[in-house]
Amino acid sequence: MPSISLCMIVKNEERNLPRCLDSVQDLVDEIVIVDTGSSDATRAAALRYTHRVYDFPWRDDFAAARNFAFDQGTMDYLMWLDADDVLEEADRERFRREKAGLDPAVDVVMMPYHTAFDGTGAPAFTCERERLVRREAGLRWEGEVHEVIAPTGRVAHWTAAVSHRKTGPGDPDRNLRIYEGLLAAGKALSPRARFYYARELSAHGREEEAAAQLELFLSDGRGWVENALQACLDLAGCYERLGREEDAFSALVRGLWYGPPRPEACCELGRFFFRREDWLSAAYWYGRALDAPDWGEPGGFKQPGCRDYIPLLQLCVCHYHLGDRALAAEYNERAGAVQPDSAAVAFNRGFFAGV
Repeated sequence: MPSISLCMIVKNEERNLPRCLDSVQDLVDEIVIVDTGSSDATRAAALRYTHRVYDFPWRDDFAAARNFAFDQGTMDYLMWLDADDVLEEADRERFRREKAGLDPAVDVVMMPYHTAFDGTGAPAFTCERERLVRREAGLRWEGEVHEVIAPTGRVAHWTAAVSHRKTGPGDPDRNLRIYEGLLAAGKALSPRARFYYARELSAHGREEEAAAQLELFLSDGRGWVENALQACLDLAGCYERLGREEDAFSALVRGLWYGPPRPEACCELGRFFFRREDWLSAAYWYGRALDAPDWGEPGGFKQPGCRDYIPLLQLCVCHYHLGDRALAAEYNERAGAVQPDSAAVAFNRGFFAGV
């Protein structure tokens, strides 16, 4: 079976690194750790798992650091993880099976990446990332922030997922600082970089600037369609927070330019009308979220709850206000079948029992 080098970049991760490596050390054939300037015991933690520990002076460039780490790998495939990533037990077994069946001619292996979780621990936000790269393919990381290797050649899609289990906030200003440093140095942003720069601006409450960058990204027309779809949702959110309701709606509708609406867009359209107490229109769009097939390309952003739990729960409220309590209760029970421990579902049951 093909061999795998796990190649990681870390900084001040003495707490998280053992948890990550414990979840994967028996699945890979080599571990490479690149320290980008730790001031804690990260290096000592890494040395308990591998002697392949290197230093790389940090220069605000994630792609450069990851390329250096990949350059140290010697196995057939190069794999990356962040220190706060883990493979849960079920995904470890999937990984083991899929590794055993990996065709050595595959250039890139895509794997699901769970980056947010609901109250029950189920994934609330998932995308697909390039996780393993065939070393001889010579593919390189690009982008100082939100670095990426564009999948090319023969691509495989695994079901084994990586879960991003953050234990702290990290440096919330780092990415924005890097982007603004690039702009100050006169560097032009790629479409992808502009998309993520806008998201960083929005996360820092700079909604006017974020909206302007998202408008530029969308008008440019060179961005990946999945990023364009998300940009429409993000732009609507910016305008909503700025109190520009008509512009928010226009941004949501703009997403229809890129094809049939995904469940996430349907839920946002439903929420727009829900906030206006237009229950009939809200119910229409939440219904479309249940009907919408997964048209997305691999790598697109997905919120699993938008495919069932969220629209079912909102349809319960909509149909209650539309006067059909029996149908409202039915939707609530369907939501409960998706999330049996839901506090909202339990509250609704109590409400309907009282009514």
